[in-house]
Amino acid sequence: MVTYEKKILANGLRVVLHKDESTPMVAINILYSVGSKDEDPGRTGFSHLFEHLMFGGTENVKDFDKPIQLAGGENNAFTNSDITNYYDVVPLENLEVALWLEADRMSKMKFTEKTLKTQKKVVIEEFKETCLNEPYGDMWHHISAMLYPDHGYNWPTIGKEIKHIAAATLADVQEFFDLHYRTENAILSICGNIDIPKTFDLVEKWFGQITNPPKPLVIKSEFPKSEVTNSLSIKANVPSKSIVMAFKMQARMHPDYYPADLISDILSSGRSSRFFQTLVKEKELFSNIDAYISGTTDEGAFVIEGKLMEDTEMPMAVAAIWEELEALKTNAVSETELLKIKNKTESNLVFSETSVLSKAMSLAYYEYLGDLDLINTEAEMYNKVTTADILRISNEIFQLENCGQLYYFPLDVLETAPIEG
Repeated sequence: MVTYEKKILANGLRVVLHKDESTPMVAINILYSVGSKDEDPGRTGFSHLFEHLMFGGTENVKDFDKPIQLAGGENNAFTNSDITNYYDVVPLENLEVALWLEADRMSKMKFTEKTLKTQKKVVIEEFKETCLNEPYGDMWHHISAMLYPDHGYNWPTIGKEIKHIAAATLADVQEFFDLHYRTENAILSICGNIDIPKTFDLVEKWFGQITNPPKPLVIKSEFPKSEVTNSLSIKANVPSKSIVMAFKMQARMHPDYYPADLISDILSSGRSSRFFQTLVKEKELFSNIDAYISGTTDEGAFVIEGKLMEDTEMPMAVAAIWEELEALKTNAVSETELLKIKNKTESNLVFSETSVLSKAMSLAYYEYLGDLDLINTEAEMYNKVTTADILRISNEIFQLENCGQLYYFPLDVLETAPIEG
Protein backbone atom coordinates (compact mmCIF):
# COMPACT_ATOMS: atom_id res chain seq x y z
CA MET A 1 0.00 0.00 0.00
CA VAL A 2 1.41 3.36 -1.08
CA THR A 3 0.21 6.14 1.22
CA TYR A 4 0.19 9.73 -0.02
CA GLU A 5 -0.98 13.22 0.81
CA LYS A 6 -2.17 15.76 -1.75
CA LYS A 7 -2.48 19.53 -1.69
CA ILE A 8 -3.37 22.10 -4.35
CA LEU A 9 -1.57 25.44 -4.09
CA ALA A 10 -3.40 28.71 -4.64
CA ASN A 11 -1.83 29.00 -8.11
CA GLY A 12 -3.27 25.61 -9.13
CA LEU A 13 -0.14 23.45 -8.79
CA ARG A 14 -1.12 19.96 -7.62
CA VAL A 15 1.33 18.44 -5.12
CA VAL A 16 1.46 14.77 -4.06
CA LEU A 17 3.86 13.53 -1.36
CA HIS A 18 4.79 10.00 -0.28
CA LYS A 19 7.06 9.05 2.62
CA ASP A 20 9.44 6.14 1.94
CA GLU A 21 11.82 5.37 4.80
CA SER A 22 13.79 2.73 2.88
CA THR A 23 16.10 5.08 0.96
CA PRO A 24 18.41 8.06 1.56
CA MET A 25 17.40 9.46 -1.86
CA VAL A 26 14.39 11.54 -2.79
CA ALA A 27 12.65 11.68 -6.18
CA ILE A 28 11.08 14.89 -7.47
CA ASN A 29 8.79 14.53 -10.49
CA ILE A 30 7.03 17.28 -12.42
CA LEU A 31 4.45 16.27 -15.00
CA TYR A 32 3.15 18.88 -17.42
CA SER A 33 -0.16 18.08 -19.06
CA VAL A 34 1.09 18.75 -22.56
CA GLY A 35 2.12 16.25 -25.21
CA SER A 36 2.32 16.06 -28.96
CA LYS A 37 -1.49 15.74 -29.22
CA ASP A 38 -1.76 19.35 -28.01
CA GLU A 39 0.29 20.77 -30.88
CA ASP A 40 -0.88 22.67 -33.91
CA PRO A 41 -1.08 20.26 -36.89
CA GLY A 42 1.02 22.76 -38.82
CA ARG A 43 3.67 23.12 -36.07
CA THR A 44 4.36 19.66 -34.67
CA GLY A 45 7.26 18.41 -32.57
CA PHE A 46 7.13 21.34 -30.11
CA SER A 47 6.55 19.20 -26.99
CA HIS A 48 9.65 17.17 -27.73
CA LEU A 49 11.63 20.30 -28.61
CA PHE A 50 10.64 21.73 -25.22
CA GLU A 51 11.91 18.66 -23.44
CA HIS A 52 15.34 19.73 -24.74
CA LEU A 53 14.87 23.49 -24.31
CA MET A 54 13.97 23.17 -20.63
CA PHE A 55 17.56 22.13 -19.87
CA GLY A 56 18.95 25.17 -21.65
CA GLY A 57 19.17 27.59 -18.74
CA THR A 58 17.15 30.19 -16.85
CA GLU A 59 17.68 33.77 -15.72
CA ASN A 60 19.46 32.38 -12.64
CA VAL A 61 21.04 29.09 -13.78
CA LYS A 62 22.90 28.73 -17.07
CA ASP A 63 22.99 24.92 -17.04
CA PHE A 64 20.31 22.90 -15.25
CA ASP A 65 22.30 19.63 -15.18
CA LYS A 66 25.40 20.90 -13.40
CA PRO A 67 23.85 21.94 -10.05
CA ILE A 68 21.90 18.66 -9.90
CA GLN A 69 25.13 16.72 -10.43
CA LEU A 70 26.94 18.84 -7.82
CA ALA A 71 24.10 17.98 -5.42
CA GLY A 72 24.87 14.28 -5.94
CA GLY A 73 21.84 13.64 -8.12
CA GLU A 74 20.66 12.84 -11.60
CA ASN A 75 17.85 14.10 -13.78
CA ASN A 76 16.13 13.48 -17.07
CA ALA A 77 12.85 13.89 -18.95
CA PHE A 78 10.58 12.26 -21.50
CA THR A 79 7.72 13.27 -23.76
CA ASN A 80 4.86 11.29 -25.25
CA SER A 81 1.55 11.98 -26.96
CA ASP A 82 -0.13 13.09 -23.73
CA ILE A 83 2.43 14.47 -21.27
CA THR A 84 5.92 15.88 -20.75
CA ASN A 85 7.66 14.62 -17.62
CA TYR A 86 10.77 15.90 -15.79
CA TYR A 87 12.40 14.21 -12.82
CA ASP A 88 15.33 14.52 -10.41
CA VAL A 89 16.75 12.07 -7.88
CA VAL A 90 18.98 13.60 -5.20
CA PRO A 91 20.11 12.83 -1.64
CA LEU A 92 17.42 13.83 0.83
CA GLU A 93 19.55 16.64 2.29
CA ASN A 94 19.57 18.32 -1.13
CA LEU A 95 15.81 18.21 -1.68
CA GLU A 96 15.51 21.99 -1.42
CA VAL A 97 18.18 22.47 -4.10
CA ALA A 98 16.13 20.40 -6.55
CA LEU A 99 12.91 22.20 -5.64
CA TRP A 100 14.54 25.57 -6.18
CA LEU A 101 15.89 24.47 -9.57
CA GLU A 102 12.52 23.11 -10.74
CA ALA A 103 10.64 26.18 -9.54
CA ASP A 104 13.25 28.37 -11.24
CA ARG A 105 12.80 26.78 -14.64
CA MET A 106 9.02 26.75 -14.25
CA SER A 107 9.02 30.52 -13.81
CA LYS A 108 12.32 31.95 -15.08
CA MET A 109 13.12 30.15 -18.33
CA LYS A 110 15.37 32.17 -20.61
CA PHE A 111 14.95 31.32 -24.28
CA THR A 112 17.67 32.68 -26.56
CA GLU A 113 18.34 32.42 -30.27
CA LYS A 114 21.52 30.50 -29.49
CA THR A 115 19.78 27.91 -27.30
CA LEU A 116 16.92 27.53 -29.75
CA LYS A 117 19.29 27.05 -32.69
CA THR A 118 21.32 24.46 -30.77
CA GLN A 119 18.31 22.43 -29.60
CA LYS A 120 16.60 22.60 -33.00
CA LYS A 121 19.74 21.09 -34.50
CA VAL A 122 19.77 18.33 -31.86
CA VAL A 123 16.10 17.47 -32.44
CA ILE A 124 16.44 17.54 -36.23
CA GLU A 125 19.43 15.19 -36.05
CA GLU A 126 17.42 12.90 -33.77
CA PHE A 127 14.56 12.97 -36.30
CA LYS A 128 16.93 11.98 -39.10
CA GLU A 129 18.63 9.28 -37.04
CA THR A 130 15.54 7.62 -35.58
CA CYS A 131 12.93 8.20 -38.30
CA LEU A 132 14.60 8.72 -41.66
CA ASN A 133 17.81 6.67 -41.42
CA GLU A 134 16.77 3.84 -39.11
CA PRO A 135 15.06 0.80 -40.67
CA TYR A 136 11.30 0.94 -40.03
CA GLY A 137 11.88 4.31 -38.30
CA ASP A 138 8.92 5.97 -40.02
CA MET A 139 6.48 3.31 -38.80
CA TRP A 140 4.62 5.59 -36.37
CA HIS A 141 4.31 8.34 -38.94
CA HIS A 142 2.28 5.99 -41.15
CA ILE A 143 0.36 4.12 -38.45
CA SER A 144 -0.61 7.32 -36.62
CA ALA A 145 -1.93 8.88 -39.81
CA MET A 146 -3.99 5.74 -40.53
CA LEU A 147 -5.59 5.47 -37.11
CA TYR A 148 -6.03 9.15 -36.23
CA PRO A 149 -6.74 11.25 -39.36
CA ASP A 150 -8.31 14.12 -37.38
CA HIS A 151 -6.78 13.86 -33.89
CA GLY A 152 -3.53 15.03 -32.28
CA TYR A 153 -2.29 11.43 -32.31
CA ASN A 154 -2.01 11.87 -36.09
CA TRP A 155 1.76 12.33 -35.78
CA PRO A 156 4.44 10.78 -33.52
CA THR A 157 5.93 12.65 -30.58
CA ILE A 158 9.02 13.71 -32.50
CA GLY A 159 6.81 15.56 -34.99
CA LYS A 160 5.31 15.13 -38.42
CA GLU A 161 8.01 16.87 -40.48
CA ILE A 162 11.49 18.29 -39.91
CA LYS A 163 10.43 21.61 -41.40
CA HIS A 164 8.03 22.23 -38.50
CA ILE A 165 10.94 22.24 -36.05
CA ALA A 166 13.28 24.06 -38.43
CA ALA A 167 10.76 26.91 -38.76
CA ALA A 168 10.25 27.38 -34.98
CA THR A 169 10.91 30.94 -33.82
CA LEU A 170 11.55 32.43 -30.38
CA ALA A 171 8.04 33.89 -30.49
CA ASP A 172 6.60 30.41 -31.19
CA VAL A 173 8.59 28.96 -28.30
CA GLN A 174 7.52 31.66 -25.84
CA GLU A 175 3.89 31.24 -26.87
CA PHE A 176 4.06 27.46 -26.34
CA PHE A 177 5.67 27.94 -22.92
CA ASP A 178 3.12 30.53 -21.78
CA LEU A 179 0.24 28.32 -22.91
CA HIS A 180 1.32 25.00 -21.42
CA TYR A 181 4.09 25.41 -18.80
CA ARG A 182 1.81 26.79 -16.13
CA THR A 183 1.27 25.85 -12.49
CA GLU A 184 -2.35 24.84 -13.11
CA ASN A 185 -1.13 22.53 -15.87
CA ALA A 186 1.51 20.82 -13.71
CA ILE A 187 1.67 18.08 -11.08
CA LEU A 188 4.56 17.86 -8.60
CA SER A 189 5.16 14.57 -6.79
CA ILE A 190 7.90 13.89 -4.22
CA CYS A 191 8.86 10.49 -2.79
CA GLY A 192 11.50 9.73 -0.16
CA ASN A 193 12.13 9.72 3.57
CA ILE A 194 10.62 13.17 3.84
CA ASP A 195 8.85 15.05 6.61
CA ILE A 196 5.46 15.61 4.96
CA PRO A 197 4.48 18.95 6.62
CA LYS A 198 7.98 20.42 6.18
CA THR A 199 8.08 19.32 2.54
CA PHE A 200 4.72 20.97 1.85
CA ASP A 201 6.20 24.13 3.40
CA LEU A 202 9.25 23.90 1.09
CA VAL A 203 7.01 23.45 -1.93
CA GLU A 204 4.96 26.47 -0.90
CA LYS A 205 8.17 28.46 -0.38
CA TRP A 206 9.54 27.82 -3.89
CA PHE A 207 6.43 27.24 -6.00
CA GLY A 208 3.70 29.14 -4.15
CA GLN A 209 4.76 32.56 -5.44
CA ILE A 210 4.82 31.57 -9.12
CA THR A 211 2.25 33.46 -11.13
CA ASN A 212 1.19 32.57 -14.63
CA PRO A 213 1.33 35.01 -17.53
CA PRO A 214 -1.91 35.63 -19.44
CA LYS A 215 -2.71 32.71 -21.71
CA PRO A 216 -2.01 33.56 -25.35
CA LEU A 217 -4.89 33.24 -27.77
CA VAL A 218 -3.91 30.31 -29.98
CA ILE A 219 -5.94 29.26 -33.00
CA LYS A 220 -4.98 25.80 -34.22
CA SER A 221 -4.85 25.17 -37.92
CA GLU A 222 -7.22 22.47 -39.16
CA PHE A 223 -6.14 18.96 -39.98
CA PRO A 224 -5.22 18.76 -43.64
CA LYS A 225 -7.74 16.96 -45.82
CA SER A 226 -6.17 13.73 -47.04
CA GLU A 227 -7.33 10.37 -48.33
CA VAL A 228 -7.64 7.95 -45.43
CA THR A 229 -6.10 4.55 -46.07
CA ASN A 230 -5.97 1.45 -43.92
CA SER A 231 -3.27 -0.40 -45.85
CA LEU A 232 0.15 0.69 -47.10
CA SER A 233 3.16 -1.11 -48.62
CA ILE A 234 6.63 0.41 -48.48
CA LYS A 235 9.83 -0.63 -50.21
CA ALA A 236 12.76 0.62 -48.16
CA ASN A 237 16.30 -0.12 -47.03
CA VAL A 238 15.17 -2.60 -44.39
CA PRO A 239 16.80 -5.93 -43.48
CA SER A 240 13.64 -8.05 -43.67
CA LYS A 241 9.98 -8.00 -44.52
CA SER A 242 7.88 -6.65 -41.69
CA ILE A 243 4.22 -6.27 -40.88
CA VAL A 244 2.54 -3.82 -38.51
CA MET A 245 -1.15 -4.16 -37.69
CA ALA A 246 -2.67 -1.48 -35.47
CA PHE A 247 -6.21 -1.59 -34.10
CA LYS A 248 -8.13 1.21 -32.38
CA MET A 249 -8.96 0.38 -28.74
CA GLN A 250 -10.45 2.06 -25.69
CA ALA A 251 -8.81 4.97 -23.87
CA ARG A 252 -6.54 4.56 -20.82
CA MET A 253 -9.23 5.13 -18.19
CA HIS A 254 -11.89 2.94 -19.81
CA PRO A 255 -12.49 -0.36 -17.94
CA ASP A 256 -11.82 -2.28 -21.17
CA TYR A 257 -8.22 -1.05 -21.17
CA TYR A 258 -7.32 -3.81 -18.72
CA PRO A 259 -8.51 -6.84 -20.72
CA ALA A 260 -6.90 -5.36 -23.84
CA ASP A 261 -3.59 -5.05 -22.00
CA LEU A 262 -3.84 -8.66 -20.83
CA ILE A 263 -4.63 -9.80 -24.38
CA SER A 264 -1.38 -8.24 -25.60
CA ASP A 265 0.47 -10.29 -22.98
CA ILE A 266 -1.40 -13.48 -23.84
CA LEU A 267 -0.26 -13.04 -27.43
CA SER A 268 3.37 -12.06 -26.94
CA SER A 269 4.66 -11.91 -23.37
CA GLY A 270 7.53 -14.37 -23.11
CA ARG A 271 8.45 -17.65 -24.75
CA SER A 272 5.25 -19.36 -23.62
CA SER A 273 3.05 -16.78 -25.36
CA ARG A 274 0.80 -17.73 -28.27
CA PHE A 275 2.68 -15.78 -30.92
CA PHE A 276 6.05 -17.20 -29.93
CA GLN A 277 4.89 -20.79 -29.58
CA THR A 278 2.90 -20.86 -32.83
CA LEU A 279 4.29 -18.26 -35.24
CA VAL A 280 7.96 -18.28 -34.22
CA LYS A 281 8.68 -21.74 -32.83
CA GLU A 282 6.17 -24.08 -34.48
CA LYS A 283 5.46 -22.55 -37.92
CA GLU A 284 8.75 -20.58 -38.17
CA LEU A 285 7.05 -17.73 -40.03
CA PHE A 286 8.53 -14.89 -37.98
CA SER A 287 11.94 -14.22 -36.48
CA ASN A 288 10.12 -12.23 -33.82
CA ILE A 289 6.63 -10.84 -33.29
CA ASP A 290 5.27 -8.62 -30.56
CA ALA A 291 1.92 -7.22 -29.39
CA TYR A 292 1.56 -4.13 -27.21
CA ILE A 293 -0.80 -1.26 -26.48
CA SER A 294 -0.15 2.48 -26.63
CA GLY A 295 -1.95 3.29 -23.36
CA THR A 296 -2.83 6.79 -24.52
CA THR A 297 -5.27 9.01 -22.62
CA ASP A 298 -7.64 9.24 -25.56
CA GLU A 299 -8.45 6.31 -27.88
CA GLY A 300 -5.52 3.92 -27.80
CA ALA A 301 -3.86 1.56 -30.26
CA PHE A 302 -3.35 -2.19 -30.04
CA VAL A 303 -0.25 -2.89 -32.13
CA ILE A 304 1.09 -6.12 -33.58
CA GLU A 305 4.58 -5.86 -35.04
CA GLY A 306 6.47 -8.75 -36.63
CA LYS A 307 9.62 -9.42 -38.66
CA LEU A 308 9.20 -12.20 -41.22
CA MET A 309 11.59 -15.06 -41.87
CA GLU A 310 13.29 -14.71 -45.24
CA ASP A 311 11.23 -17.38 -46.99
CA THR A 312 7.87 -16.33 -45.49
CA GLU A 313 5.52 -14.73 -48.01
CA MET A 314 3.50 -11.79 -46.78
CA PRO A 315 0.03 -13.33 -47.42
CA MET A 316 1.01 -16.35 -45.33
CA ALA A 317 2.21 -14.14 -42.48
CA VAL A 318 -0.95 -12.02 -42.53
CA ALA A 319 -3.18 -15.09 -42.57
CA ALA A 320 -1.28 -16.65 -39.65
CA ILE A 321 -1.73 -13.54 -37.48
CA TRP A 322 -5.44 -13.37 -38.24
CA GLU A 323 -5.75 -17.06 -37.40
CA GLU A 324 -4.36 -16.37 -33.92
CA LEU A 325 -6.69 -13.40 -33.49
CA GLU A 326 -9.70 -15.43 -34.64
CA ALA A 327 -8.81 -18.07 -32.03
CA LEU A 328 -9.13 -15.39 -29.34
CA LYS A 329 -12.45 -14.27 -30.82
CA THR A 330 -14.02 -17.73 -30.97
CA ASN A 331 -12.55 -19.74 -28.08
CA ALA A 332 -12.43 -18.54 -24.50
CA VAL A 333 -8.98 -18.25 -22.96
CA SER A 334 -8.53 -20.83 -20.22
CA GLU A 335 -8.61 -19.75 -16.59
CA THR A 336 -5.07 -21.12 -16.17
CA GLU A 337 -3.65 -19.07 -19.07
CA LEU A 338 -5.38 -15.92 -17.86
CA LEU A 339 -4.25 -16.42 -14.26
CA LYS A 340 -0.63 -16.81 -15.35
CA ILE A 341 -0.74 -13.48 -17.19
CA LYS A 342 -2.50 -11.77 -14.28
CA ASN A 343 0.16 -12.99 -11.85
CA LYS A 344 2.94 -11.70 -14.08
CA THR A 345 1.20 -8.32 -14.38
CA GLU A 346 0.69 -8.02 -10.64
CA SER A 347 4.33 -8.95 -10.05
CA ASN A 348 5.45 -6.15 -12.39
CA LEU A 349 3.20 -3.64 -10.61
CA VAL A 350 4.51 -4.63 -7.19
CA PHE A 351 8.11 -4.51 -8.38
CA SER A 352 7.61 -0.98 -9.73
CA GLU A 353 6.76 0.19 -6.22
CA THR A 354 10.26 -0.62 -4.94
CA SER A 355 11.77 2.49 -6.56
CA VAL A 356 11.13 6.01 -5.23
CA LEU A 357 11.41 7.37 -8.76
CA SER A 358 8.84 4.88 -10.11
CA LYS A 359 6.46 5.79 -7.32
CA ALA A 360 6.95 9.52 -7.90
CA MET A 361 6.26 9.07 -11.61
CA SER A 362 3.24 6.86 -10.96
CA LEU A 363 1.69 9.24 -8.43
CA ALA A 364 2.02 12.18 -10.83
CA TYR A 365 0.63 10.14 -13.73
CA TYR A 366 -2.33 8.74 -11.80
CA GLU A 367 -3.15 12.25 -10.58
CA TYR A 368 -3.04 13.35 -14.21
CA LEU A 369 -5.46 10.52 -15.09
CA GLY A 370 -7.76 11.68 -12.31
CA ASP A 371 -7.49 8.71 -9.94
CA LEU A 372 -4.53 8.82 -7.56
CA ASP A 373 -5.56 5.62 -5.82
CA LEU A 374 -4.84 3.60 -8.96
CA ILE A 375 -1.35 3.22 -7.52
CA ASN A 376 -2.97 0.86 -5.01
CA THR A 377 -5.93 -0.53 -6.98
CA GLU A 378 -4.60 -1.13 -10.49
CA ALA A 379 -3.66 -4.75 -9.70
CA GLU A 380 -7.26 -5.30 -8.61
CA MET A 381 -8.50 -3.90 -11.93
CA TYR A 382 -6.45 -6.52 -13.79
CA ASN A 383 -7.57 -9.29 -11.44
CA LYS A 384 -11.23 -8.51 -12.13
CA VAL A 385 -10.82 -9.36 -15.82
CA THR A 386 -12.62 -12.58 -16.78
CA THR A 387 -12.24 -15.01 -19.68
CA ALA A 388 -15.56 -13.64 -20.96
CA ASP A 389 -14.02 -10.14 -21.01
CA ILE A 390 -11.10 -11.42 -23.10
CA LEU A 391 -13.53 -12.98 -25.58
CA ARG A 392 -15.69 -9.85 -25.77
CA ILE A 393 -12.83 -7.37 -26.19
CA SER A 394 -11.09 -9.56 -28.79
CA ASN A 395 -14.26 -9.48 -30.88
CA GLU A 396 -14.60 -5.72 -30.49
CA ILE A 397 -10.99 -4.85 -31.36
CA PHE A 398 -9.83 -7.38 -33.93
CA GLN A 399 -11.94 -6.34 -36.92
CA LEU A 400 -10.49 -5.55 -40.34
CA GLU A 401 -12.35 -2.23 -40.58
CA ASN A 402 -10.72 -1.25 -37.26
CA CYS A 403 -7.20 -2.03 -38.46
CA GLY A 404 -4.38 -0.06 -40.08
CA GLN A 405 -1.91 -2.34 -41.88
CA LEU A 406 1.64 -1.45 -42.84
CA TYR A 407 3.99 -3.70 -44.83
CA TYR A 408 7.72 -3.19 -45.29
CA PHE A 409 9.67 -4.89 -48.09
CA PRO A 410 13.45 -4.81 -48.67
CA LEU A 411 14.50 -3.12 -51.89
CA ASP A 412 15.46 -6.42 -53.55
CA VAL A 413 12.13 -8.14 -52.86
CA LEU A 414 9.66 -8.29 -55.74
CA GLU A 415 6.54 -8.71 -53.60
CA THR A 416 5.09 -5.21 -53.14
CA ALA A 417 1.29 -5.28 -53.42
CA PRO A 418 -0.72 -4.31 -50.32
CA ILE A 419 -2.16 -7.35 -48.59
CA GLU A 420 -5.66 -7.27 -47.15
CA GLY A 421 -6.32 -9.27 -43.99
